[in-house]
Amino acid sequence: MDDKHMQIGEVAARTELSLRTIRHYEETGLVTPSARSRGGFRLYAETDVQRLMTIRRMKPLGFTLDQMRDLLDATDRLDREPGLGVDAREALLERVREYEQAAGEQVDRLRTQLARAEDFAATLRARRERTLPAAPP
Repeated sequence: MDDKHMQIGEVAARTELSLRTIRHYEETGLVTPSARSRGGFRLYAETDVQRLMTIRRMKPLGFTLDQMRDLLDATDRLDREPGLGVDAREALLERVREYEQAAGEQVDRLRTQLARAEDFAATLRARRERTLPAAPP
């Protein structure tokens, strides 16, 4: 893993999240800067960026902050606790599977919404084209 730390501006650029959003996720406990500079600036590691990317991907699928926290807790424990017992590991993997299934279901709903929106836009386009004045001969 890269030991390079980034300031919040670079993290915002990489994640396409606003500084305000990143700070909000910090305030809610979803992400914690890995370090602070001597001047007190937040410093983030690559693992923090990946955590923010997970949050960014979950948000448009309608997951709540508590659900994000729960999934991140499960994946953190899977990554950081290699000595987990079989039962504990399986319980964590089951939590991840539940989120995977919920994400897949939401993607299907969004695909349906997108298809309906595209159909509506095409209907409006066709309607507009039917009523255009005829070009002069």
